[in-house]
Amino acid sequence: MADKQEKVIQIAGSITVDELANSLGLSVTTLIGQLFKEGIVATINQRLDYDTASIIIDELGIEGVRLEKKNSATQISEGARRELSDKAVERPPVVAVMGHVDHGKTTLLDTLLNKKTVEAEAGGITQHISAYQLEHDGRKITFLDTPGHEAFAAIRQHGAMLTDIVVIVVAADDGVKPQTIEAIKFAQGANAKIIVAINKIDREGADIPRTMADLAQHGLQPEEWGGDITMVPISAKMNQNLDKLLDMILLIADMEELKADVDIPAEGLVIESHMETGKGSVVNLLVTGGELKTGEFIVAGSTYAKVRTMVDFKGRPKGKATPSTPVTVTGFKELPNFGDKFVEVADEKAARKMALLNAQGAADATASANVTSTDLLRMMNTADNSKVFNVLIKGDVLGSVTSVVDSLKMIDTKGEITLNIVATGVGDVTENDVYMATGENTVIYGFNVTVPTNIAKMAARDNVPIRCYKVIYELLDDAKHSMEDLLDAEVIEEETGEMKVEGVFRTEKTSIIAGGEVLRGKVSSGMFAHVMRNKEEIGEVEVVSVQKEKIDVPELVEKEIGGLALKTTHKINLQIGDRLKFFTRTVKKRVLA
Repeated sequence: MADKQEKVIQIAGSITVDELANSLGLSVTTLIGQLFKEGIVATINQRLDYDTASIIIDELGIEGVRLEKKNSATQISEGARRELSDKAVERPPVVAVMGHVDHGKTTLLDTLLNKKTVEAEAGGITQHISAYQLEHDGRKITFLDTPGHEAFAAIRQHGAMLTDIVVIVVAADDGVKPQTIEAIKFAQGANAKIIVAINKIDREGADIPRTMADLAQHGLQPEEWGGDITMVPISAKMNQNLDKLLDMILLIADMEELKADVDIPAEGLVIESHMETGKGSVVNLLVTGGELKTGEFIVAGSTYAKVRTMVDFKGRPKGKATPSTPVTVTGFKELPNFGDKFVEVADEKAARKMALLNAQGAADATASANVTSTDLLRMMNTADNSKVFNVLIKGDVLGSVTSVVDSLKMIDTKGEITLNIVATGVGDVTENDVYMATGENTVIYGFNVTVPTNIAKMAARDNVPIRCYKVIYELLDDAKHSMEDLLDAEVIEEETGEMKVEGVFRTEKTSIIAGGEVLRGKVSSGMFAHVMRNKEEIGEVEVVSVQKEKIDVPELVEKEIGGLALKTTHKINLQIGDRLKFFTRTVKKRVLA
């Protein structure tokens, strides 16, 4: 008998309770009842977003059903590849440089481009995608330098999707690391060709065969061993074998026959965007088709621009950008989103209309959902009395803000802390940010931004913490510690001994004088004890002092007889024959994994 076919439910952005119930073959009342159990009072026409629908299906235990998101018009994959005409011409390869932190990605590009950027990067780690172009043997190659820290996984994934070839940099003296493996997965997922640059071969301890063996264990078989992966030993610092690396990039580009149409409206992808004083929106683009010229109108997501200025990666004016060329443009009305596809249109009227339609489509996909997964999880967590950590995030560019938010959401609090993103934005911390954070017990995090003196004074007056960082993992560490401070401390009790009460000499409201024999272990002042009567606990006491033969002693040990002064929080009628089970109590601050 054939297996039962899986049912697929497609959701563009949101779905009504009625539509979801019909798709699942349930009565509307059953679904509304389940929502009510999760703390949501829903009507038949209430809209649920994709993630909320997934959570509800899981809670109902429904099998054989799979949700799918309908493709968004601005997804990065749509802009990455297109059907070519017979008039397509050769284009430069787009190469992403990826790998583990401190394995030499940016140093490699510095040497190739005769630049010195690594010192300028906070912590020596690339913090954004940077795009460059160089010439080798009269041919152009476009490079993307992607961040190395794990928090920038989203940016690196976009970087991989933009590229034809991924150069994975691995240090010969350090070998394969977690981010090396992640880079391999990204490259394979993007169907990009892979070249491995085994870097730092000039260092003591460099072991090229061992590095190749490590890579082979992760699916990258060197050509020398009968595989299909080109591996080039290099020293970026000493400029050793870099020409060979460039030769191999161009060889693979020739084999792939990389082409693009130029007689079509310009199109491409948003690599990065930020605000600059005096310039407004400054947006980094990668042209994937057509020819982009200054003065033309382009649409990216729900915003558009008349390209006012266009410069290359060195800041030199550029009147025209051909396929595989990275450029920086000004003129956008608002900041486009990181990863948005851009397209050229005829005029401002067409640009405004397309941007409006895109905005309406995005609204249908997200804002139309009356109940989002964030709302649902917050309601579920609130029912469990979880604590809330409020944050407002400002970053220098949208990609950074996205990565900070995504990374904060990845901190595992085991459901005890609810992360609430109050707001996000690009640019320096403003007066409005402080107003939004006031009274919300909110931390404002700034990444690669500044805080004007007047804003800092205002925040101090209103007791609004502003914490700015230039290295993302330092920001994440701070957030993690702040969330740990919200966790209830862990109380650890360790049993130390037991005494049988053989005499009670005085009982008052908050103190007891008693004596007996230590049956096991020991007792000393400062310890606590559970008072047990017939195996039932009737109270708790603290040992104030210990006496033996009416003389104060540090402790009593097994088989010794002595007296105890005990402190209580309420009156306990201790009796002969009761047992005191002694223990120490330590309060330990809990930490997140």
